Amino acid sequence: MEVCVIGTRGSPLAMWQADHVRRALLEAHPGLEVRLEVIRTTGDVLLEPPLAKIGGMGVFTKEIENALLKRQVDVAVHSLKDLPTQLADGLRLAAVLKREDPADALVARDGRSLTQLPAGAKVLTGSLRRQAQLLHRRPDLKVAQMRGNVQTRLDKFDQSDASAMLLACAGLARLDLSDRITERLDPADFLPACGQGAMAVEVRADDARVAEFCRALDDRATRLATTAERAFLAALGGGCLAPIGAYGRSPAGQEKLALTGMVARLDGSRLIQRTVESAAPKSESDAVALGERLAERLRAEGAEEILREIASKSATTLREGP
Repeated sequence: MEVCVIGTRGSPLAMWQADHVRRALLEAHPGLEVRLEVIRTTGDVLLEPPLAKIGGMGVFTKEIENALLKRQVDVAVHSLKDLPTQLADGLRLAAVLKREDPADALVARDGRSLTQLPAGAKVLTGSLRRQAQLLHRRPDLKVAQMRGNVQTRLDKFDQSDASAMLLACAGLARLDLSDRITERLDPADFLPACGQGAMAVEVRADDARVAEFCRALDDRATRLATTAERAFLAALGGGCLAPIGAYGRSPAGQEKLALTGMVARLDGSRLIQRTVESAAPKSESDAVALGERLAERLRAEGAEEILREIASKSATTLREGP
């Protein structure tokens, strides 16, 4: 019997995602034996420091990728938004599964929406992207940093004096916690992280056997949209350290791909957001070209200046320490 070992983080959401891939593989290949191998990542071990201080992009994926390269596992399952735009040498994406809702969610007390939060209210988030967009819309709010898995963050919120918190709709839906959402933030306006809501299946570049197992899991529309988003992020040189968001989608009944991207200051005082469109991409290279075109447009409108300013502040903060 053929055996396939999936490497995954151990959080409830990561385990849900890995098991979803396991079940999809078994459905596509009934004779296959699929096992899960839990791997602790830097992001799971260091729970308190901001992501910027422990490495940013890759802190939830590097150890799993290393296990893949060492042939300890055959497949790595990630939230696509956590995966660096430049994959490690010797690895490739075998599949990007059909996307769950890419939107961000507001979880607020008393069922309030973003506009209904009282002036000066505290909102919890561990994302600079969410922080910048939140403050752009509501500069009167106070943002407090918070990390942890989905349930941990919900528990911390429930025990805090905060009025609201921001999470991804996809994670809440996968854990049957959608009832905690008090407002879904339109992803075409409040932009998600690049790849948010999508799951990535990574394999060794030279492993044709496992790549063939995973091919049936790939969703072409999701792959093309998220490829454009990740190309936009890569072209701007961004990651966890910068408030960058993007959302690619094909409007209903239209043979085209629309891509909206955003770059903002950390305090939300300046936000650049634009949309470009193209005919439906025929290949990943077409999607990459769309992402790069959007990045060039934002760069021409001042994105480079914002990113340099953020990089300078981040470097100073890292040198000075907490």
